[in-house]
Amino acid sequence: MDITPDSIIYWQWQWINLNATIVFTWLVMLILVLGSWLITRTLSIEPPLSRWQVALEIIIEQISQQIRDASQQKADQFLPFIGTLFLFITMANLLTIFPVYQSPAGSLSTTAALALCVFVAVPIYGIKNVGVTNYLRHYIQPTPVMLPFNLISEISRTVSLAIRLFGNIMSTSLLVAILISIVPLFFPAVMTLFGLLVGVIQAYVFTILAMVYIASGMNIQQRKTGNNQS
Repeated sequence: MDITPDSIIYWQWQWINLNATIVFTWLVMLILVLGSWLITRTLSIEPPLSRWQVALEIIIEQISQQIRDASQQKADQFLPFIGTLFLFITMANLLTIFPVYQSPAGSLSTTAALALCVFVAVPIYGIKNVGVTNYLRHYIQPTPVMLPFNLISEISRTVSLAIRLFGNIMSTSLLVAILISIVPLFFPAVMTLFGLLVGVIQAYVFTILAMVYIASGMNIQQRKTGNNQS
């Protein structure tokens, strides 16, 4: 029983491995790129609109609404990054309906890479919004003694993002595999559908937490102003 796609090796040469995580990650990216191209090549503002365009607009609007709710700001500047995170994780998990496929999110290397993207995005958006000086200054607030604790907080929440997504996806896949070996008919099919639901929920949780972390880095100046007024 393969707990993680990292353990499935398709090709190996010396220290170079081509495992299922890499293959299925590129498969998900290929599907998203081709799907985006096929849908957007015939975009129109005049009816009748294609079903795919309507579906895409609904997805984008829902993601934008969640971004606005989480950040209390316009969604335009966050949509490319947050939307990509959500669509990638969601697609990676939904494809588990196919028997030979395993979600790349079941690999710690994938979830760590996604969490690292969020870790880098937080200061980028923060600096863009409040400037380098104000952003770096928040690490020594309210006193310089807090510097190591604030740094540990930044690292720990990145680690928690990676571990949370990896643990939930891996445990769901493992549970389904165990049930298939015990009861090979109806019940595993139900658990597979449950796993798809969990995968979508985890994509939602991951992206919302990412947006909250980014928004917290962008609200430094507002918190500072509020503290000064109080």
